[in-house]
Amino acid sequence: MRKKIFSKFAAAALLLSLAFPLTANAEWLNEELGPGEAVWVDENSPGGQATSQSPVYEHSENIIIRVDPNAGMGDEVSSTPDENTAVSPDTTGNAESVASESAESGSSESGESAVSENTPSEDATAQEDTAAQENALPANAVMSNGRILYLDRPMIALTYDDGPNPKVGNRIMDKMAQNNGRATFFMVGNRVASYASEVQRMVAEGHEVANHSYSHKYLNKYGAETIRAEVENCNTAIQNVCGVRPSVMRLPGGNKNSTVLANVNMPIILWNIDTRDWDHKNAQKTINEVMSKVKDGDIVLMHELYNATADASDYLIPTLTAQGYQLVTVSELAKYKGVTLQPNRVYYSF
Repeated sequence: MRKKIFSKFAAAALLLSLAFPLTANAEWLNEELGPGEAVWVDENSPGGQATSQSPVYEHSENIIIRVDPNAGMGDEVSSTPDENTAVSPDTTGNAESVASESAESGSSESGESAVSENTPSEDATAQEDTAAQENALPANAVMSNGRILYLDRPMIALTYDDGPNPKVGNRIMDKMAQNNGRATFFMVGNRVASYASEVQRMVAEGHEVANHSYSHKYLNKYGAETIRAEVENCNTAIQNVCGVRPSVMRLPGGNKNSTVLANVNMPIILWNIDTRDWDHKNAQKTINEVMSKVKDGDIVLMHELYNATADASDYLIPTLTAQGYQLVTVSELAKYKGVTLQPNRVYYSF
């Protein structure tokens, strides 16, 4: 009996160690500092301030949600429970559940690349299949990022800042994959190399990798040289990991002035729905903020830092899809709304 118990926990510990590797200089995310201010700290460095001596898993209460089946798009979601409520997955944070989720996701930070390597003949066949599919499409549809989009149906962009962060980002991508959706991840450059396989998965599954500066400096406080370096270094960090150089950028905090606008030299994507998930860290509030306001062409701001945001996404992604919204990247949204993105210009929605 003791052997069985030991083996059970040993297996969980092994999987957990793969998902959250420890080193002599273990570093953990201090999430309490808010978007962009959440920093990596060295527990063993002099003066280093870590949130704990071991990983801290954020716990979120079960979300109980009732949706009026007769409600139109953008109608507010009720949180009154009844027998037919949909309950979000429990985020227990215990060793076995975390290890299981990491193993099942197939995309934990194991060092394996998520990018497939096809032979030339396979690539040619895939291109022929894509061309055949495109020729068979109706006039109101296009092939984009591996799925069909309908130009006469509503589109919105769900965007996530401050990653990469595999325990949240992989949950978002899992749910997107189940619902044929794509997201835009605005990433901080100095975090990218630590989570290469998550970033590679983003590209492999058609999500948009985007620039959120190299070190999350509020660029309106700096001169032209620093602004350009923050933008370029982030682009290079992302390209080095996944082979794709970002084409859009989001300013940390949305802070801008004339110097920033003159030196970013990329289209600047802000938002028109701010969930403030970093402030309340409450999945239901995030859900309500989106569902009460969402409409065609919106850009929604969330953060790839909090389990509560992943919980909210677990509900939002299939619900928005069921209501007829197509979940697209920022660049897709601009393209299919007829907007040509220009460098040094600011966009809030399309």
